[in-house]
Amino acid sequence: MMRRLVALLRGVNVGGVKVPMADLKRICSEAGFADVATYVNSGNAVFSTDRSEDEVKAELERRLAEFAGRAIPVLVRDGAEMAAVLAGNPWPEREDKFAVAIFLDEAPAKDALETVKNKAADEEVVLGNREIYVWYGSGMGRSKLAIPAARNGTARNMNSVRKLAEMAS
Repeated sequence: MMRRLVALLRGVNVGGVKVPMADLKRICSEAGFADVATYVNSGNAVFSTDRSEDEVKAELERRLAEFAGRAIPVLVRDGAEMAAVLAGNPWPEREDKFAVAIFLDEAPAKDALETVKNKAADEEVVLGNREIYVWYGSGMGRSKLAIPAARNGTARNMNSVRKLAEMAS
């Protein structure tokens, strides 16, 4: 059964390896995914496929490594999960650009909050299902916040989560 999936690339176009969105779209199409669209330049693709999330992750990581010459981690969610991440935002009344979901492959450890370091007074961290929500009151760029449990994740602000959920619905 075909369904819409979202692929979130980690560590691209932010000082790391460059993956132009035209190339990401081509890579997804060559992998056999249908109705491929990308969103902004931070490594987001939405497409239709009948493959499992694990198969999609493995295929994209293999193709991206060939393209970039190094590993590029990919996190995959379906449209319902993206909508649930948006609905789970602990700060829906606050400005979306300061609220972030850090997507993970697995649920964060129950004690993940105990390892958080350098949290400023205007920052908050909340655990989700397979994500960690962060409120950066003064913006992410100035933050000294360290979240060891998020090391292998990739962050998207709620504006991006909202748009990706819409694209995948």
